[in-house]
Amino acid sequence: MALETSVEKPAPVRQIANALSGWINRLGWVWVEGQIAQLTRRPGTQTVFLTLRDSAADVSVVVTCPRRVFDSVEPPVTEGARVVVHVRPTYYVPRGSLSLAADDIRPVGLGELLARLEQRRRLLAAEGLFDRELKRRLPFLPAGVGLVCGRNSAAERDVLENARRRWPGVRFQVENTAVQGHDAARQVIEALGRLDRDAGIDVIVLARGGGSVEDLLPFSDEGLVRAVARCTTAVVSAIGHEQDSPLLDLVADVRASTPTDAGKLVVPDVAEELARVQQMRDRGRRHVAAWLERERHGLAQLRQRPALAAPFASLDDREAATRDLLERGRRCVRHQLDRADDDTAHRLARVRALSPLATLERGYAVLQTGSGDVVRAADQVAAGDAVTAQVFQGRLDLTVEATHDATHHGGPGE
Repeated sequence: MALETSVEKPAPVRQIANALSGWINRLGWVWVEGQIAQLTRRPGTQTVFLTLRDSAADVSVVVTCPRRVFDSVEPPVTEGARVVVHVRPTYYVPRGSLSLAADDIRPVGLGELLARLEQRRRLLAAEGLFDRELKRRLPFLPAGVGLVCGRNSAAERDVLENARRRWPGVRFQVENTAVQGHDAARQVIEALGRLDRDAGIDVIVLARGGGSVEDLLPFSDEGLVRAVARCTTAVVSAIGHEQDSPLLDLVADVRASTPTDAGKLVVPDVAEELARVQQMRDRGRRHVAAWLERERHGLAQLRQRPALAAPFASLDDREAATRDLLERGRRCVRHQLDRADDDTAHRLARVRALSPLATLERGYAVLQTGSGDVVRAADQVAAGDAVTAQVFQGRLDLTVEATHDATHHGGPGE
């Protein structure tokens, strides 16, 4: 039941502390799984103090255990071990502190540990964290390589030596962290975050040598798996040997079987690349030489063709044909002109024969009245009229003295 308090009637601290203790005691005995982050044995006491840490979150709680219970655990547990403890929450009223009182501790066996890892793998796979579509390709030649590994470890030496042997100019930024133990996952996550935020790092390598399943547990940590999935930089997993398979291998963009293999994956081999460049240059030269030879052969064939071997022969033939046509044209034109000239002469002779001037030339004359009318009959004029006589050469002005019809043949005085 909720306590009834007010500003006028506040509850004393002891009442609130006792209420908290009562509410917490209601949880009863429970089984809890976690990792021993800290182990403390105080001389002269019969109590062992443990700090139990959650494997997937930054949450821990203090556990007290009788020394006889702790010493009876087989095999003995140490810091970093995963255990299942039977505890009851207790609230110490005088100090206001919460702890768990344990009466049984059981280390997590290998079989059970593998089963838990498999369950975790299935849950993360169901979320899509291991999907192949999320994998990124490694850059051909990274500007910088981030390396997370143990200090002065064989894994660090293998990655650096093999990468620099292949590409001497490669730049590494090494982050040394714990690679086993209860705090290893947290340190690796922090180092991974620093490298991922560095714009000069194009690929990150997480490397560790081989070990037991318990030693490699930090690289199956759920928090680390999710951190790798959130990375914007390509991540290479190089944990243990070929047979080791932490969950990190599934979420990483590329899995290297060993740290040595990781050093070979992140950078190309300069000798191989130079040889490949030389091969490409040789192939290019061969292709260009073959193309030039084909073009040279084609030009030789073109030069052997009559049009190119004797380019003016066709022009000479055309010139002769043009001259023949021109001469034929001239003959035809002359012939047409001669025929036209003859025809014109004939027509001119006919016209002249029919012309009034030819008649006038024979002695005839054309009479016209003063108004210009041609006199065709005697009755068109009268005696005393002025007329004009048009002869072959010239014109005569005349006066009609008398007129006679066509049947009268009298003299001029009649």
